[in-house]
Amino acid sequence: MILKSQVEWALHCCAILAGLPEGRYLSTKALAELHGLPKEYLSKALQSLSQASLVETTLGPSGGYRLARAPSEVNFLEIVEAVEGKARSFTCTNIRENNPCRPAGYCDSKPCAVARIMWEADEAWRETLRRVRLSDLVGTLSEEVPPDIWRDTFEWVLKRAG
Repeated sequence: MILKSQVEWALHCCAILAGLPEGRYLSTKALAELHGLPKEYLSKALQSLSQASLVETTLGPSGGYRLARAPSEVNFLEIVEAVEGKARSFTCTNIRENNPCRPAGYCDSKPCAVARIMWEADEAWRETLRRVRLSDLVGTLSEEVPPDIWRDTFEWVLKRAG
């Protein structure tokens, strides 16, 4: 399974937005600059987050994006599904019906075993993402990112936040 690069972008942007003080917004331009991304393409990922009500937007010179809920109330799956959609990662086309050894009109009593295994794996992946909160990511980053980079990034963001 290959996810769109916009999923990575959306997750990183949400991590940054999680650190914004109440009432502050960060522009698409600032988020694009921080991550070295093309603003036009990042815009699409941010719009997906907005349509899913994960971020709030405001217009004007101090406009931009902020999380719509507390980081502890947003999970990874919501962000992934905002960008990728909620469809299963595996679609069974039931090719077993093409088996020339099957009697005409044979009806299977349950879904294909391959499909069942793939659907189970898909649900396990989604459950893992559902359990991870944005606040968990922020906690991990605060431990793993060197303190000077963490501080400098936060200051950089605050200088650009409206």
